[in-house]
Amino acid sequence: VQLVESGGGLVQPGGSLRLSCSASGFHFGRFDLKWYRQAPGKERVWVAGIPSVGVRRSYSDVVKGRFTISRDNAKNMLYLQMNYLKPEAAADDYCNAIFGSLWYWGPGTQVTVPT
Repeated sequence: VQLVESGGGLVQPGGSLRLSCSASGFHFGRFDLKWYRQAPGKERVWVAGIPSVGVRRSYSDVVKGRFTISRDNAKNMLYLQMNYLKPEAAADDYCNAIFGSLWYWGPGTQVTVPT
């Protein structure tokens, strides 16, 4: 089982980034998928989610209207389009796959939006 995030980096306030998460080793299409963010010294917080079935997507209030989560089951890929990024300390973004009691995490990718 493997989840690997990519696409992080340094972006100026107001800019955009597209994060990707590549999955392998499990039945990707059956899993609900989520993105989380963790800033240094803080808890990991949920950002966005997309179910295994259906098109309903959900977002935290902090990112609603600016971020878009999507998935491509044919390619075993999860994405997070982040627009209008706000200044904040560097944070790690993680993809998460859930199926019942099975929770899988990637190692994270860092996003920095300088103040």
